[in-house]
Amino acid sequence: MVNATPPDTSQKQDETADAPGTPAAAQTNAAVALTDSPLTGASPAVVDPDDLVATAKTPTLMEKVQAFRARHEKWEMAAFFFGGFLYDIVSLSRIDDTLTMVQSFAYLLILASLLLLEQRYPEGTEPPSLLAKVWRWREDAVHFFFGSLLSVFMLLLFKSTSGVLPYLFVVALFALLVANELPRFRQMGPVVRVSLLSLCVTMYFACLLPVVFGRIGLWVFLLAVGLGCASIFGLMRLMERWRPDLEYLVRKVAVPGFGVQAALLGCYLLGVVPPIPLAVQYSGIYHDVKRVSPGVYQLTSVDDSIWYKPWTWFGPDFVIRPGDKPYYFFRIFAPKNFAPYKVRVRWYYDHPEKGWTTNGSGFMANVSSNGTDGGYRYYATTSNLKPGHWRVVLETEDGHEINRLSFTAGADTRSEPRELKVEYSTLKELLPLSAEAWEKSRKVAPPSTPPGAPASPAPLPADEVAPPEAPVAPAAP
Repeated sequence: MVNATPPDTSQKQDETADAPGTPAAAQTNAAVALTDSPLTGASPAVVDPDDLVATAKTPTLMEKVQAFRARHEKWEMAAFFFGGFLYDIVSLSRIDDTLTMVQSFAYLLILASLLLLEQRYPEGTEPPSLLAKVWRWREDAVHFFFGSLLSVFMLLLFKSTSGVLPYLFVVALFALLVANELPRFRQMGPVVRVSLLSLCVTMYFACLLPVVFGRIGLWVFLLAVGLGCASIFGLMRLMERWRPDLEYLVRKVAVPGFGVQAALLGCYLLGVVPPIPLAVQYSGIYHDVKRVSPGVYQLTSVDDSIWYKPWTWFGPDFVIRPGDKPYYFFRIFAPKNFAPYKVRVRWYYDHPEKGWTTNGSGFMANVSSNGTDGGYRYYATTSNLKPGHWRVVLETEDGHEINRLSFTAGADTRSEPRELKVEYSTLKELLPLSAEAWEKSRKVAPPSTPPGAPASPAPLPADEVAPPEAPVAPAAP
């Protein structure tokens, strides 16, 4: 049997008691530095307690910047996102620009390649040495290219529409553009990326094919959807080499990819997808429109507001006197070598009891492309104008809306002579010029011809081929 004897604590306390003659400084709580000196009897060195406190390194300017970025990561992402979006607005060229089409096609190829490489080298798999250095940047590259493509398509759609439903489609594209930057959507993997790729491929062909064929219509959009479906099917076959799981391919690739194609076709049939690449560059309502010389239209309007009478500032947009008719003037753009096509101008009146009703059967106009940025100019008018709210809609032959313009009409209560505002529309200037600006831009004298040589008539501009008589919409019954 073993007995455990507790240590004698009183003896230890006696050993640690203060010895006589010990200096008072030795009884303080001052920190001492323990030395490994083999010499016995050497007293330890006394150290200042402040010297034992760890001091932080003073951060450099670059470290401060990195810390600020880490604290405001979301705001930084938003700033770069909107900065890139504004850059696309400024730098976006015409839809028939070859460089834009080639660049968008290259982006699609890079995106498809990155999606395939992610399936070939999934998370946890080492990529080949050739890709090792750039592989960590693949996530940023995917979202950059998707963001660039979606912003381009959204801007082109925005130029080609003015209706409510097409605007909703543009808003949906903008929502996808924002969602593309959110980490939650990034973590969903190939489902979101295949959906975005399917959308971008079809929208690319929907912009390219009308430029190539010079036509628009249902069959052109069906061909774009068919090429989009073929692209998704080809992507599935390539992924099958590294992921032979059929259920995975159907769930992650086929369903989102072909689902987007079906949704796009439904949106086109419902009139949600605007008629790319047609775009109205300018439109307005005037009291009179007439051609005064080749390539020049005179636009006359009446403004009954008086600058020193504030109660006249918010009157009707179009004041009516007996015999007045509204003229809808517009410039519509189509790419180069675009085949002649037809557009319809419809007038709508907000009836107090029936609501919005059509005023007449509409006017069908034959339009062609002149290949200029300003587009082809045309105008139409109607009669039976009543006070109230009006709307004029420009649409394609198959009913897709291109432009919408709303205005109010009211009786002209003043009897004094009108003050007319006269502007001039030329081929080169997108917006109408004031009378003063037009006079300054006119040539002082025509080029001289040799004596005795017959003066050759100046060729008519491309949008002056139509007869000089103004196209007038049939009067409403």
